[in-house]
Amino acid sequence: MTATAAWGATAPTSGLNPITIERRTLRGEDVAIDIAYCGVCHSDLHVARNDWGRTTYPFVPGHEIVGTVRAVGDQVTRFRVGDRVAVGTVIDSCRHCDACDEGEENYCREGSTGTYNGKDRIDGSPTYGGYSASIVVAEPFVLRVPDNLDMAAAAPLLCAGITTYSPLRNWNVGPGSRVGVIGLGGLGHMGVKFAKALGAEVTMITTSPAKGEDARKLGADHVLVSTDKEAMRAATRSFDFLLDTIPVKHDVTPYLFLLDKQGTLCIVGMIELMEPFHSGLLLGGQKAVAGSGVGGIAQTQEMLDLCGEKGITAEIELIRMDQINHAFERMEQADVKYRFVIDMRTIAA
Repeated sequence: MTATAAWGATAPTSGLNPITIERRTLRGEDVAIDIAYCGVCHSDLHVARNDWGRTTYPFVPGHEIVGTVRAVGDQVTRFRVGDRVAVGTVIDSCRHCDACDEGEENYCREGSTGTYNGKDRIDGSPTYGGYSASIVVAEPFVLRVPDNLDMAAAAPLLCAGITTYSPLRNWNVGPGSRVGVIGLGGLGHMGVKFAKALGAEVTMITTSPAKGEDARKLGADHVLVSTDKEAMRAATRSFDFLLDTIPVKHDVTPYLFLLDKQGTLCIVGMIELMEPFHSGLLLGGQKAVAGSGVGGIAQTQEMLDLCGEKGITAEIELIRMDQINHAFERMEQADVKYRFVIDMRTIAA
């Protein structure tokens, strides 16, 4: 075991503070990674505060990790010391169920192992996230970062990126698709970029007219202000696919009117009880309300490769490690464009 500097929570109200954690000695298939940058996800905040009731303390957040390989186990074949690599939300799975065999380790029948707040499948030790100096991950769950991508701006691709890319790919969004992205935040801004990169006609749907200019800069063809009743009425049945990235409880009813027949509204941001809606809004056009989590490892690598090909990264604000508690407060106020990323070189400053 190796003592490693980290920032973590010791209780729901403790905030994040410097702590020391233990990283395991390398097993044969392990890759040891020096973390350069780690993105800040809304889930980090929720789990730190035990909002979902499943947090084990001490808790170290962070599942948007990029860095370089420091060492490898004797069975590792795909990575060498110095390689640019990434780790997302999942660091292990059963590896033998149908979901794992199909490259959907995130939907493992036995439950995937989370990068943080999980348990190692071999020794039962707690998993700690990327708000730390280093991490050790089995090779099948390590990803390669294209050389042309800025590493700091690539970090949010490992959660915000794949969370929006996966449903767009799985619902076959492409040329001719009419896509609406609901909410312009950490997820939404990536949804706009990916939908456009896949060839869709993209509309940003937002409550704020002021965000329209930003949305167009990100690639949106159109902007629809959801508080404008006339504009919403005019947009009835205008979309084949709606990507709902709003991270808090909200009513989806106004958006269901926007779907054309056999259209789908896919929820990727809200993780709580939904407001009720009338089923007739679905029956009247064979519409669907769906949900999607992150993608599997192969799909995440596919996304990273596309980002390398098209030069896609997140819009970020780089912070020091000691600014994380303030960043959490700002994130709750939606006061970031559009993702915080921690410079992990500052962890010992």
